[in-house]
Amino acid sequence: MYKTHHYLHIPIMGTGFTIDTPLRVAKFGISSVLSLVDDLLIERIRKHYAAQYGLPFEAVTASQPDARARRITAYLNMIDVIVKGQIEEIRALPFEAGNDKIKYFELLPDTSPVRKMYQTYLGTLEGPQKRQLEIDLTQAIVPGKIDCNIMTKLDRLTYDREGHLMSMEHADAKSALRGFAMSTIRADIVFSAGINPTLYGYMESFPDFYRTDDGPAKKGVILKVSDYRSSMIQGKFIAKKGIEVREFRIESGLNCGGHAFASDGYLMGPILQEFKDNRAKFPEIFEPMINSWYEKKGRTYPAVARNRDIPVTAQGGIGNHAEVQRLMDYYGIDATGWASPFLLVPEATALDNGTRQQLAAAKEEDLYLSDVSPLGVVFNNLRNSTSEQWTKKQIDGGKPGSPCPKKFLVSNTEFTEKPICTASKEYQGMKLTAMGLETAPPSNTADQKVQAVYQKSCICDQLGNGALINLGIIKAENPVSVCPGPNIAYFDRLYTLREMVNHIYGRGRSLVPADRPHMFSKDLVMSVDYYGKLVDKLSAGDAKAFAYLAVFKANLEDGLEYYRAFVESRPYPGENLASLKETMSKQGNRLAELWKTANEKMGQAPSLQAATAST
Repeated sequence: MYKTHHYLHIPIMGTGFTIDTPLRVAKFGISSVLSLVDDLLIERIRKHYAAQYGLPFEAVTASQPDARARRITAYLNMIDVIVKGQIEEIRALPFEAGNDKIKYFELLPDTSPVRKMYQTYLGTLEGPQKRQLEIDLTQAIVPGKIDCNIMTKLDRLTYDREGHLMSMEHADAKSALRGFAMSTIRADIVFSAGINPTLYGYMESFPDFYRTDDGPAKKGVILKVSDYRSSMIQGKFIAKKGIEVREFRIESGLNCGGHAFASDGYLMGPILQEFKDNRAKFPEIFEPMINSWYEKKGRTYPAVARNRDIPVTAQGGIGNHAEVQRLMDYYGIDATGWASPFLLVPEATALDNGTRQQLAAAKEEDLYLSDVSPLGVVFNNLRNSTSEQWTKKQIDGGKPGSPCPKKFLVSNTEFTEKPICTASKEYQGMKLTAMGLETAPPSNTADQKVQAVYQKSCICDQLGNGALINLGIIKAENPVSVCPGPNIAYFDRLYTLREMVNHIYGRGRSLVPADRPHMFSKDLVMSVDYYGKLVDKLSAGDAKAFAYLAVFKANLEDGLEYYRAFVESRPYPGENLASLKETMSKQGNRLAELWKTANEKMGQAPSLQAATAST
């Protein structure tokens, strides 16, 4: 069961944009997710807030053993202390207009039993009944969750100060998991970007992920997935370790912020339908595996845990209350995640004002899927961000690349024994030399091979700068990388927390235009765009790539078939289903043309086409 009073949450954004969001919104019962990638950033943020709240601070230096995990634990423990204090302060407030206690109840969705109790309170005359309602309402004030994210693929092996390779448990993702597991917070870890078997197996080392005789586990697992098949693979792997998935968090593969994953052409609508059709089977799928683990350990899986409903939530490109209604009423989703729009809410996220203003002014053409990430995964980006400006200046000054101060994304061994980052000065210098270039060409060079080198830029360091500038820790002149989803194009100014929450819950005037495309429409366009890029990259005779194009196309066509019936359903008030119907026609024709181009590139190979036609 989804346990917070709200049916919205704020997902992870970058390494720093939600790094302190729990300190901003958990006191109002709103859950959020912070990143555990950058422990160096986390340490600086911890120092800042320790001073602000008058808490003791002892730095965790690089020379100390297990420094990464200890920094994360110390930060989460501090957040736990502060949020608990904030909640006690709100509970102690009188019921007076304008204070945070009243704001807590006014932000709740109208369907919340606590909100309804508050409405009853407002209509009750002074007397014993009203005083009892005050007691009950005060007791109902609980914080939002302080969840944390680990991008499973960011599991870099580390070296000690003497340059010796350290053991597997000191890899980045495992150290982050250890830091989370050893903290005092009762929360969930959100795993994203696919399965990491050794990381998932490492959870067995920590008792907080398991039930006790007194009740549920102190910490749980949320799987962020982009399709049903992936959720089952990961969910079963975790179940075999005796751990319960607390939530499946569906995210549009492309219509999101940060790194984007095309999900083999599966579209959001059919994915949601598959979860709807199968979620009742979750207990029979996972419980035997969990029970088997308990039996092997000589323990009993408690009866209270049986037939447990696993919440399913959705995020990625949701833009108005009508789409929230569609997701919750039609697909049975328990809650929705809203990320990029909250970049325009200073009360909720940590970002410098200059970048916020750029985002508020951004149009569709200013937001694009880029190849800047050293991970080799497409990355949602903002044109002309200060990070882009800085990168261009470095190139035109003859010094392409970043100093690579943090090295979280090192992975390339083309020129070195130890991995380095493709966005670093070291790599880009060696790569240009290997290409026979004595000096770096300008940033506007027409040489596409050079552009392929230049396009990789520093995101692990510069993604954190927006938060540091916002908190006054570094100067505003530092470059800021930002990774909004395309949905932010329809939000055009800065908003208060109350305005954004009311927009999500359908209270008052919508913050987005009525002709904004449906979230499924945008998801479809971006998927065909991505397919077009795959076709562009196709080389004649590449049978493997062509076969993948056939699979991708088949999944897109299945999605289009699903939508043909879907668009004939009655729209929710404010739901722009008409945009999806129009988009389907255009993208269906475009998909056919792209497939034709792919066939032409393959030289009309009949045997290959026959082999892939039934795929």
